[in-house]
Parts: sequence; C-alpha cells; structure tokens
Amino acid sequence: MKNVVLLGSTGSIGTSTIKVAEDLPEEIRLVGLAAGNNSELLIEQTKKHHPEAISISDPKKAKELEGVFGTSTKVYAGDEGLIKLATLPSADIVLIAIVGTAGLQPALAAIRAGKDIAVASKEILVMAGEIVMSEARKHGVRVLAVDSEHSAIFQCLDDKPSSSVRALWLTASGGPFRQTPKEDFANITVERALKHPSWVMGRKITIDSATLFNKGLEMIEARWLFDIEMPRVKVVVHPQSIVHSMVEFVDGSIISQMSTPDMCLPIQYALTYPNRVSSERVQTNFAKIGTLTFEEPDTDRFPSVNLARKAGEIGGTLPAVLNAANEVAVEAFVNRRISFLQISEMVAHVMKCHQVVAHPTLNQILEADAWARKAAVS
Repeated sequence: MKNVVLLGSTGSIGTSTIKVAEDLPEEIRLVGLAAGNNSELLIEQTKKHHPEAISISDPKKAKELEGVFGTSTKVYAGDEGLIKLATLPSADIVLIAIVGTAGLQPALAAIRAGKDIAVASKEILVMAGEIVMSEARKHGVRVLAVDSEHSAIFQCLDDKPSSSVRALWLTASGGPFRQTPKEDFANITVERALKHPSWVMGRKITIDSATLFNKGLEMIEARWLFDIEMPRVKVVVHPQSIVHSMVEFVDGSIISQMSTPDMCLPIQYALTYPNRVSSERVQTNFAKIGTLTFEEPDTDRFPSVNLARKAGEIGGTLPAVLNAANEVAVEAFVNRRISFLQISEMVAHVMKCHQVVAHPTLNQILEADAWARKAAVS
C-alpha cells in the first residue's frame, strides 16, 4: 500500500490519478488532496476517499471546507497548505500535478522531508532541474516521471547508465497544426488550438502541444531526469501517439514503450513502482491501429523546439525564463491579446533580453522567473 499525496487533485492529471486510486484500492491510499479553486469537486473527492488533510488555494474557501468536514479532515490553504501536504508524515510519495511554477516549492519540501515525488508539472524540472535532482540525491529519494514520454524513457532505460545511451527520442503527436501551412498560422484561433488530436488535457498543456513548446519543455525535463546532455535529447513526430518515447543505445538497439494513449498508465506506473500491477483500463489493438509513422519536426513552423534546445544547452536561468515567458504568452493568446504566431516570438524576445546566471540559487531562479513575466508583458 502506497500512501499518496496528490497536489492538483481537480485538474486533468489529478482526476486521472483519482481513477487509478479507485482502480487499485489495495495498492494506493490517498492521504492528502490539494486543489486550486474547485471546492465542489474537492469536497466530492474528500467524501469518497477520506484523506487525512486537504488544501485549497483560497483561504475563504478553506473556511467553508472546515465547516463541511469539521475535525474529521485537516484543512489548509494557499502556498502554506501545499507545503503542509507535501510534508505530511504519513505520505510515501507526493504526486505534483499543479500547472505552472507553483509546484516547485512543494516539490523541494517533499524531497527534504524524505518523500519520493512523482512529477507531472514539467515546469519544476525545467526551472530548477539542477537543484531538484541534487536535493533528491542528497536525501536519497526518487523523482519519478508522470509525463507519458518520460515514463516511457524511464521504463526503457531500466536503470541502464547514461553512458550506455546514444539518444533519448521524445515522440510528439505534432499537435493539431502538424499539416497546417505556415501562412495560415496567423488565422489560428484559440478554439482550434484547444482541439488536440490524441490527448484530452488541460488548457495550458494543450496550447503548448499546439506550439510544440510542450515538447521543448520535455526535452529540458529529460535532460535532468535522466542525466543526459541536451545534444542527446531528440524529438521525432509520431502522429498516432502509440510509441510514447524511445531509447537508442550505443550499440544501435532502440527500445520503445507503446500503448493506446491514456494518462492512467504512466500515473499508475509511477505510484506502484517498482511493481507492475494488473489493470484492464488500457487496451492496445495493433491490428486496429494499422500504421505507425514518424517524421522530422518542422522547426521553421514550430521554432519552440530550437528555443528550448538553446535554453537547455545554455542552462542556468535561461530555462526558467523560457518557461515563464511561455506561460505569459499562452495566457495572452488564450485571452486573445496576441496571435498564435506571437507566442514563440514573445518567448524568443524575452530570452534574447535575458542576462543568464549560471548555476543559479533557488532565489536567482525565482528572480529570473519574475523578471521574465514582467519582460513578457512590457
């Protein structure tokens, strides 16, 4: 039985994690749940799973939750609440599924409290991969991947050293605009960008998949998770989203992990690792799928891949700047203040203006993040 704290229980990854816990009641116990502002769903989840503690962003809503649950469940609020849950004494593993940068401090708090962490918020490792992985080694805890691509690589590597790896191959669906001519990009609407061909995900990650920034962030995440230099992290477009990623070894062998797209599978693997537990949720029929295809990413139409590679190779505070500028740009696009094309342009401009700090402290990373957000809107 694994005691799990779930930060981000009402989002896309969070609700999939709840399904996994319900599939495996003898393997997974939810001891802590944290939500953003969806108090109704958090109440429903709490009544069903009886966690020791819950947290919600808004202190006013926390007061309301205290009225609902009385003394049966501890109720926390805000950033402090996330830290409380991340360090819950009974927890074995903390799954961080908070969108954006808000998961960084809880992740570090969990590691320092001796908890394994499962990372669905790729921004944590993009911003502060060097610090997070160093702290994990220092405290003897695991950082487990929840992204389907990184879970695939983790499964394919099977504890082989990085010296045995020629390349990590992250697969990308190509998003909804894989075959859209560049001259049509100026007319891309928010509604079209939110229609992903393979996955059902939250708003931010869906837009990132449309621009391929999601893949760029995953490249940097893979660099830190698997101790691999950026030149050995590759991207290939695979529209069917069946091959979730591949590892190419130095002898030329390539091992892949494949399945029908379903986030429940990588979530289950992270929470039950090192075991494989029976589940009927994911079924894959190769005869029905028929064909698997691969192609080079078009970095002219999708400059995000090269921007991320540059940020990952230079390192320091630049990945945090890339991530923060992209968050601001996506929000501006969703609110119809900028065009789809301007997302990459805004990120490139902010990166160009940034003075990189090598091997930054956590405070310097947070300062770079704040600087980038201001620079992106100025």
